[in-house]
Amino acid sequence: MIKKILVANRGEIAVRIIRTCREMDIKSIAVFSDADRTSLHVRYADEAYRIGPPPSAESYLNMDAIIKIAKKSKADAIHPGYGFLSENAEFAEKVRKAGLIFIGPSAEAIIAMGDKMRARELMQKAEVPVVPGTGALPDDEAQIKQLASKIGYPVMIKASAGGGGKGMRLVHSSKDLISSYRRARSEAASAFGNDAVYLEKYLEEPHHIEFQILADNHGNVIHLFERECSVQRRHQKVIEETPSPFLTEETRQEMAKHAISAAKSVNYSGAGTIEFLMDKHHHFYFLEMNTRLQVEHPITERVTGVDLVKAQIHIANNEPLHLQQEELKQSGHAIEARIYAEDPYHNFMPGSGLIRHISEPLGLGMRTDGYVFEGYEVPVYYDPLISKLIIWAPTRSEAIDRMKRALYEYKITGIKTNIAFIQRIMEAKDFIDGNYNTHFIEENLDFLLQPSEQSKEIEDIAMIIAYLDYQNKQNKRKDFVTHQQKHHSNWKNFGRLFRHNPY
Repeated sequence: MIKKILVANRGEIAVRIIRTCREMDIKSIAVFSDADRTSLHVRYADEAYRIGPPPSAESYLNMDAIIKIAKKSKADAIHPGYGFLSENAEFAEKVRKAGLIFIGPSAEAIIAMGDKMRARELMQKAEVPVVPGTGALPDDEAQIKQLASKIGYPVMIKASAGGGGKGMRLVHSSKDLISSYRRARSEAASAFGNDAVYLEKYLEEPHHIEFQILADNHGNVIHLFERECSVQRRHQKVIEETPSPFLTEETRQEMAKHAISAAKSVNYSGAGTIEFLMDKHHHFYFLEMNTRLQVEHPITERVTGVDLVKAQIHIANNEPLHLQQEELKQSGHAIEARIYAEDPYHNFMPGSGLIRHISEPLGLGMRTDGYVFEGYEVPVYYDPLISKLIIWAPTRSEAIDRMKRALYEYKITGIKTNIAFIQRIMEAKDFIDGNYNTHFIEENLDFLLQPSEQSKEIEDIAMIIAYLDYQNKQNKRKDFVTHQQKHHSNWKNFGRLFRHNPY
């Protein structure tokens, strides 16, 4: 039985996993880079160990160092969270060879679903519908043009080992095909060490819908319904919700059936996500499988009442699933907003810096999964996601209203965030009506970048707080100098002021 888990990750997901460990009376071990020495996951874990310098290649991606710490601290298992090493088959195999439990699928399943072209082939054998496309593109550019013409424009060039929008290009005509192919291939080689790319038919007005599955080591597979993930910017999700406002119940059941087939086709074990693209006519196609916990898993937890991390640990303990499919129901509506340290008004530039003030929203139906606090300095080395705001309400319209209220209460000063941008999404007619697809942000960008009345009020409040803080510091400085002038020269006064009160 697992009694001690090393969390091979950082930030909000590390904190979230450690919380479940504490509920299960399982000891938790955090690892941290030099940049994360004061991070919340380090404070919250039962034990914490330095893993290396700030760059992730020298810390959170250092497989041997992580396993060495796990052995030294007498951990039973390693939970990889998401990102970093979570879908790395080599790491999963190294963990098992070290006599530890990898809380995730087998290396074989990760390999099978990690390569997009191989996954397409497996899905076709399992009779799961896939988007029309090709295998690995040849070096012959004339042949590439023929393949694209056969599929029909627009087409997507995708990296076989890709993810997160890297190595991906949308091509509308043959004149842009070869230059886009070269750029995608170069980017794929740089990002993944694999320059293989393939073509896929681009679906117009597509919806990005994914199904959460759980599978044990005894052949049982269930789904926990869908998540609508179509509010994206540059192929990165910004808002997710469940249930999807676009799906019919008939389509939901059909997609769920194929999601389970997809998991069974690779003898999957653990938590995973089957991602689909759906066109405006409700025709859907397999996109990929994420062999890990998803960033947006909390909304599924909120509408089903299932702790997915707890389920992962039970499965890793070789226990059969505690749930039957007929027991699972969707209750109410949940929305997640990803809070980033970025500036939407300057091309979404990622930011860093010292958090001077933070007020998280409270009340019925609120959940925040974050890792930052007042006085914490957001590092420059990692993903700018600092928090996730999860809202639940009995209906979708109530959930939107509750999200608006929560965003009004959510105040962070000292760094730039996308909170006002999220507020505008909640005010957009297409989002309120549930009439949106993956082009939503692109098509509504002008509206979304206009500050809302609430965000203007928040900005005014933040300016007043900053001004009062400045005045307070100025008054302290004057009082300090006045006091010191009674006993010392001005040179000594200012020297001491600089040392002791360097504002």
